[in-house]
Amino acid sequence: MLPRELSVAAVLLLYVQSLHGSAFHPVSSHEFTAYRMQQYNLVQQKYGCRGAILGAEARSADEPVLTRRCVIMKVMDFTTEKYLEAQRQNAAAILILLPTNISAIPYDSIQSFMVSESEVLLKEILIPVYVAPEDEKLLIMYEEVKQAAATRTLSIFVRVLRSMVTATAFQMSLSNTAAIKSSTDTTFTTLEGVLPGAEEDAPTVVITAHYDSYGLAPWLSYGADSNGSGVTILLELVRLFQKLFSSPGTKPPFNLMFSLTGGGKYNFLGTKRWIEDHLDHAESSLLHDNVEFVLCLDTLANSDELYMHVSRPPKPDSPIQSFLEQLEEVVSSRFPWVKVGLVHKKINLVESSVAWEHERYSLRRIPSFTLSRLDDPKSEHRGSMLDTMSQVDFRKMKRNGVIVAETLARYMYNLSDKGSPKDMQVFKGQLDFHDSRMSSLMSSLTSVPRATQLLDKEPAHILLVNSLEHEFKRYLQQVHRHTFRQDKKDPDITFFDQMSQQIVMYRVKPAAFDLFLGGCIAAYLAIVYYTIQNFDYLYIKLKAAAKYKHE
Repeated sequence: MLPRELSVAAVLLLYVQSLHGSAFHPVSSHEFTAYRMQQYNLVQQKYGCRGAILGAEARSADEPVLTRRCVIMKVMDFTTEKYLEAQRQNAAAILILLPTNISAIPYDSIQSFMVSESEVLLKEILIPVYVAPEDEKLLIMYEEVKQAAATRTLSIFVRVLRSMVTATAFQMSLSNTAAIKSSTDTTFTTLEGVLPGAEEDAPTVVITAHYDSYGLAPWLSYGADSNGSGVTILLELVRLFQKLFSSPGTKPPFNLMFSLTGGGKYNFLGTKRWIEDHLDHAESSLLHDNVEFVLCLDTLANSDELYMHVSRPPKPDSPIQSFLEQLEEVVSSRFPWVKVGLVHKKINLVESSVAWEHERYSLRRIPSFTLSRLDDPKSEHRGSMLDTMSQVDFRKMKRNGVIVAETLARYMYNLSDKGSPKDMQVFKGQLDFHDSRMSSLMSSLTSVPRATQLLDKEPAHILLVNSLEHEFKRYLQQVHRHTFRQDKKDPDITFFDQMSQQIVMYRVKPAAFDLFLGGCIAAYLAIVYYTIQNFDYLYIKLKAAAKYKHE
């Protein structure tokens, strides 16, 4: 009988060993692309996450203990409170899952995420933060870690037993573990075009918009409303006013200058350098001469509100005051449901950053203002990964474009003083805004992320800037491309690499399972050893018990 007992023990031991061995091998693995949170230095101020290395077990944000874990959150889970809690507990990393269909997210959840995103971007964090587009395997992982967190409602014994015996864990690790490197090799490109006025010494009206985007992760920042809408409207204004300027009978007594600037999301550094190039280095420039005002377009794709932002209240009879009056006339006569407001914000010279693009001009004493649907320069809508095409209301964007165009026409042609009706439409028929063109322009702008650190390095992004230049050249004869490279010894901004990473996720048994399995093996071997050592005694006891039962 002894050989039989030993053979059974050997079979059971091999089974247990095979079960134990499975704990060290992944049941399944999945490699996916994740994008790291912004990391940059603006002058001496540091922003974004300083870390990139990832090698930790995935846990839901609902777990009580997050130390040295990779915290997994969906967009709808992400809040400033959960983000700070993960930071407080020294989590190894944070991974945010971004849905492919942004339009499916409830509006309240989008607003909540945008608010938290803007708050997070204001501060520096040491732990790495990644964003990954959702896929089937990542969603399965998310649901499993979410269910594991839900067992906290069970009794402690059941919870521990489940964790030790049945639970599985997901390990996250980077394929690339190279150190983060800084880069000051950044260029800002500004495109400039001019429609010459009817008179040789005509005053100049400047219309400008910045074309770059901003969000938690540069590779996922498409900036549809901020500021794809401003660029789209500007390019339509170029087409429409080119038709008016092309005929001697409709050419106004103004030069009309258009500019698309880079670096708008980073203290408008491209605008700053462009102004310096015109005022400090060029012998002759339209900005040197009689500039009537500079109109900056920023975030205009939604809302029934339109705000004029100024650095100082416009004086009576000044060009900006006259433009404001024309604006109010156009809105009240044709779009009475739209609210028009004037927002005055003084420039704080102590602050290292400016709030709006027009402030760059105001610092050089050039009359300027910004038109935006937003009343607050710190609005979360000015920089978010969720600012995609799904958040754009094309009807309202076109309406805002019409308002800007009609106001400019009334101002430059002095239609009010000529007794023209307040509801007169200049842009109609062949001069109407083209829905298909605006949609095509917006689709092109949001086809790739327009983060500043990508625009001068990635082929698809360089092609996008070239396509904007091509749009200028279609309608403007005088087009200039200004490329500014910052001083590497004294840079205004420093970016960092490792922004796109490959992460490997694989399923393993948790460490508690190894301890439990080791205890089971030790107990089993102890029982086998005791049985062998006391076989005679056990045999007599079993034989006596069998005889008693038989009797």
